[in-house]
Amino acid sequence: MIRGVRGATTVTDDIAELILNETEILVKEIATVNNIQPEDIISVLISTTTDISSGFPAKAVRSIEGWQYVPTMCTHEMSVPNALPMCIRVLLHVNTELSQKDIRHVYLNEAVCLRPDLVQEANK
Repeated sequence: MIRGVRGATTVTDDIAELILNETEILVKEIATVNNIQPEDIISVLISTTTDISSGFPAKAVRSIEGWQYVPTMCTHEMSVPNALPMCIRVLLHVNTELSQKDIRHVYLNEAVCLRPDLVQEANK
């Protein structure tokens, strides 16, 4: 079965090192809580708000040990008024036996406000 696993995080500044660090933390947490191995991943789509432009978050994913062959792509989010700024969103397409209700989506830093329902579920 192919499932989508979501997550998001934020950075405090548009600095390449911060973007890479926070992306790596997010992706590793998503993989850990859902027991995802690199060979289970079909692809990773990463979007950033338009205020993030100093580095490619996909570089962080490809630099994780064992993830260098995972297809990864970056794009920008729509520019919507009052949207959460400095946000990095991740969607992993994975082969898994988990049902949709058992997938644990991960929201970190200021991004917890995006899906408080899922954050609460993950902490139960």
